[in-house]
Formats: sequence, C-alpha cells, structure tokens
Amino acid sequence: MQEKPEVEPILSMNSVEVLYDNVMLAIKGVSVQVPRGEMIALLGSNGAGKSTTLKAISGLLKTERGRISRGEIRFEGADITEMLAQKRVERGICHVIEGRRVFEHLTPDENLTAAAPGGMSRAALHAEKEKIYAYFPRLAERRNSASGYLSGGEQQMLAIGRALVTQPRLLMLDEPSLGLAPFLVAEIFGIIQKINREEGVSILLVEQNALAALEIVSEGYLIENGRVVMHGTAEALKANSDIQEFYLGGGEGTDFHNVKHYSRRKRWLS
Repeated sequence: MQEKPEVEPILSMNSVEVLYDNVMLAIKGVSVQVPRGEMIALLGSNGAGKSTTLKAISGLLKTERGRISRGEIRFEGADITEMLAQKRVERGICHVIEGRRVFEHLTPDENLTAAAPGGMSRAALHAEKEKIYAYFPRLAERRNSASGYLSGGEQQMLAIGRALVTQPRLLMLDEPSLGLAPFLVAEIFGIIQKINREEGVSILLVEQNALAALEIVSEGYLIENGRVVMHGTAEALKANSDIQEFYLGGGEGTDFHNVKHYSRRKRWLS
C-alpha cells in the first residue's frame, strides 16, 4: 500500500526561546506544530509560558520588551521569526488576546467594520459579517448595541468575530473560556469547532480549562515552566494519569485555576 505524502504543517515552531528585558527566559526551547486544518491546544498552569508562545507566533513580543533569542517560526513554509506583527496578520495569522479586547464605545457591527483589512470591498465585508452573525446569533441580536453593554460571553464572541473578519488561516485564541459560565464555555467551544470544520481554519487554543479544550482539539501540548513536557493526542492526554491528577481534578473536570499545590513531584519533571 502506498504511503500518503507528509503534509507540511501550517505552523512550525522549532526550539524557540524568548527573553524579556534581555534577562528573563520566559520559554525555553519550545517546539509546536499545527497541522493544516487541525485544532491544537496549549495547556498548562498560569505563568507556564502559553501566552508568551502565542505572542512569539503573532509578533507581539516587542510591545512587552520581549524577543526571540533562539529558534525559528515558520508559517506556510516561510520563516516569519523576525517578521513584523502586521505582516503576519496580512499572511493570515490572527491572535485573539486574553481579556476580550473590543471597542466598547462601538457597536458589534462597527467593531467588525473596524477590524476589516484595508482594501476589503463593501460586498465582501457584508458577506463576512453575515457569516459571523450566523455563527453567533447573539451578536446578530445585539449588533446595534454599544459593545460595552454586552455580557462577557457576548464580548468574547465579538472578539472572535473581529478575528474572523480578517479571514485568517491560523486563528490563535488565548483563554477564550476565562471568567465564563460553563454553559457559555460549551457554546463558544462548539462554535469554534464549527468554524474549524466549515471554514478549514487551523486553530491554536491556549486554555487552562483542560477538560473543555481536550473535548474539541485533536492534539495537545502541556507546557510547564516554559518547556513542553508532554505532547499527544487529546485522547491520550485525557487518559494520562498525571494529567488526570494534576490538571483534570482526578477526572472530574477541575480547570487549572482551581488546581491546588501538590506534594508529589510530577513524573515528567523528575
């Protein structure tokens, strides 16, 4: 039987180290691959290096006095390690930053217009908006309300919608479940899964809610102290006893925010 040719990943991060203020080593030799059209999760506790990894990919390190000191990042085969953030957006990388950053004084409709890339025609923008409203019916209902009056879940939907207007090929989401009720997390994650399936957008998801993330992704990377300490399929990670004990609350679905300090040293760090 003839073997299938290997498909180049849309994103390849190879042995990347990041320094802040030329002193603090935030991530240490991180390697991550995102296969084209797949959903991948970066898991780990607060401060593990997940958000820094996304900022290294999107080019936002410089705004926080950070830089890549070693390694390379390739997107669709091209080296983007030193590329400006705006150029990465133009290539198809979109980063939804933690904290639901939207223009609160504008309506959702105006927010979507503001996020549209330069040169997008009125007809194309209208088509993108209608697609986004179909994914997020709540936004359609509130499209003419001030965004500052939207609920936390609705603002998160708007933040994702703003990203989709740019027609990304790689969508990176930083803690989309943060501060949201479980039913809203399930709703938003279901929509993210639908976008991945219907649009073919590759997704890199940073999450502390490991149980919710592992339900929708195909693979996950566990980051601890700036290093990747485990990588596997979602099913393998869910079945791993260390993951269950330290990050799934013994299989009961506790998220990383609620994980208590533990006395037994993790086997992968021994």
